[in-house]
Amino acid sequence: MALDKRFDVYFLGEARDFLQSLSKGEKEEILADIKAATQTINSTLFKKLSNEIWEFRSKYGGRQFRMLAFWDKKQKAMVIATHGFIKKTQKVPQREIERAEQIMRKYYMNI
Repeated sequence: MALDKRFDVYFLGEARDFLQSLSKGEKEEILADIKAATQTINSTLFKKLSNEIWEFRSKYGGRQFRMLAFWDKKQKAMVIATHGFIKKTQKVPQREIERAEQIMRKYYMNI
């Protein structure tokens, strides 16, 4: 039985660049985790970080990968992935959240 998608995910330039910089296995794992997050509620895959920023969470080869995102309020069911990074600390660095917020503001200014 196929699961219905709860939302679509679109990747902005920095998110696409991040994915392209990874190995094939890393990229495939992250995309598989994002796909799973669109089909189920699972905070180990998709978690709210701040008022407007969410994170997709993946692990591969002993490393933790994060892609930050926000909901497109005009489309009402779409998540825009802003950028990605390899997580090296316990918490997501505040500068990464601020970077995602800046990308989100730029996105809304240009649509």
